[in-house]
Amino acid sequence: MRFAPQRTLLVWVVLLALSLCAGSAVSLAEEPLQVIKITAKKFDFTPSEITLKKGVPVLLELTSLDRTHGFNCPELGVRADVVPGEPATIRLEPQKAGRFVFRCDIFCGDGHEDMEGVIIVTE
Repeated sequence: MRFAPQRTLLVWVVLLALSLCAGSAVSLAEEPLQVIKITAKKFDFTPSEITLKKGVPVLLELTSLDRTHGFNCPELGVRADVVPGEPATIRLEPQKAGRFVFRCDIFCGDGHEDMEGVIIVTE
């Protein structure tokens, strides 16, 4: 059985399109998000300074060593409760460069007001 030239060309175009789509899916799957681990404890975040690149997604993994804390960075639109024994994850893809303060927003005792850090987003 022989295909007409137009049909053969159509088959090749479809096969090429499918291989390109499959290649895109594979390349996306091969790029895991960078995980940044942040530990919260009275009255401290570690690390307290995080540097990210604009437009590059990351995963923040937050854990608490002592009690429930909050993680709040309103300028970047991220907020989470950080409960001991229950890691919280936040996917973040910063869209603007600058310095953005994050704070504990659940009262955790005297010194709570000093529990903060900064996310620095570079171009």
